[in-house]
Amino acid sequence: MKIIYHENFNIDVGIFKFLHPFDGCKFRKVRAALNDADVVAPDAAIAEPAILSSVNELLKIQLKDKAALCRALEIPKIPFLSFSWLDSRILGPMRWGVAGTLAASRLALAGEDAWNLAGGYHHASPHRMEGFCIYNDIGISYQQLLASSELTAADRILIIDIDAHHGNGNARTFHDNSNVTLLDVYNQDIYPITPVSRQRVDIPVPLPNGTGGELYLNKLRGALELLTGGYKLAFVVAGTDVLATDPLGGLKLSIAAVAQSHKLVYQRLKALNIPTVFLGGGGYGKDSAAAIVAGIKTVAVS
Repeated sequence: MKIIYHENFNIDVGIFKFLHPFDGCKFRKVRAALNDADVVAPDAAIAEPAILSSVNELLKIQLKDKAALCRALEIPKIPFLSFSWLDSRILGPMRWGVAGTLAASRLALAGEDAWNLAGGYHHASPHRMEGFCIYNDIGISYQQLLASSELTAADRILIIDIDAHHGNGNARTFHDNSNVTLLDVYNQDIYPITPVSRQRVDIPVPLPNGTGGELYLNKLRGALELLTGGYKLAFVVAGTDVLATDPLGGLKLSIAAVAQSHKLVYQRLKALNIPTVFLGGGGYGKDSAAAIVAGIKTVAVS
């Protein structure tokens, strides 16, 4: 499996890192731990113009509103923090994350499955940014692949979301697209509690707060068995906020259980011959980087 990484993925905000629990530089840690991995960097040429050209006009207006931007990033509005600082330190890395998803998608369609260490911004949608997600990388990549004829509107796409939070942005982005199937395993008791987007999920697996690894894996295994073949491409939002040490996810998985969840997903997709892209997703605890490394290593030998 190819690993998609660029140094620009890292969100380095200096002392302001204490404003949000997300470890913005964990991508660098994962890359260092995977020193013998087959790493591919996304093309710098697509990191800006192609992504911004895919952003809805309403979202472009929101991006210019610093108060709205701070709300979406879940940080207080600090007067002396300029938009240019937020753009260079946070939004820029996220655009590189979107570029990573597009690069991974193209590799998968060409026959090489890929894992983008960034991306998985599943709370963002074409008209809205929220939940520390500004750009919906799956939706943007999908539009770019349609524009380049690497996908057609008739192609079936699968999104498997094993992040602790429901992927409301993906549900909104593909609300009217019946060729996109959503399988979502999430903590039903935490953000985002949005009935409309939850109803869009084709294979929902809502779990109660405090769910441990054994039940989680059993539920995931059962959901995966409901899948059939015929998909052109699968995206896996592999957030590590399901860890027991995560301050936000509310679930109780060990690192070993997280790695096992990645393995179950990948083995099922391979059994169905579906090209696969793994994405970073959420993960806010001290063990997030270690769980990503464990997952990648487990998948690599699946």
